[in-house]
Amino acid sequence: MMKPLIKPFGRRPAMLLLSLALTGCNLALSPPDCPPGQLLGADKLLGHWTVQLAGAAQPWALSLSPHPEHQGSLRGELRQGDQRYPVVADLEGREFTMEESHDGQRIAATWLGTAVHGHCGRWVQGERVVTNQAAEGFSMRRAP
Repeated sequence: MMKPLIKPFGRRPAMLLLSLALTGCNLALSPPDCPPGQLLGADKLLGHWTVQLAGAAQPWALSLSPHPEHQGSLRGELRQGDQRYPVVADLEGREFTMEESHDGQRIAATWLGTAVHGHCGRWVQGERVVTNQAAEGFSMRRAP
């Protein structure tokens, strides 16, 4: 009689492996939070956001709604304490652009970023550029 080349696991380890395999299958079958290849548009930015500038102690609050004059674009307000600045924003593909004004007339800062892959437009990272100043990094996440 020939000896088996591989020893059998036994009942308990086999049940554990089966349980782990089934758990993994359930996780794999759950739908992704953002379908692969989905085009991200400005509609993904609608709502309330928390914006953290690199090196700043306090975050900013950002609210965005559809722009009444430019279809597919957004407008809103960036606020922190008593400071309130009007903004306009766009998201095309993964590229985010926002213009901030301090007087409602001229652009005071331009925000350029990218929607982080795998977060379906709920997380944007990039840089805020103010004329004659060094760019500062930012991270923007959907507010809870």
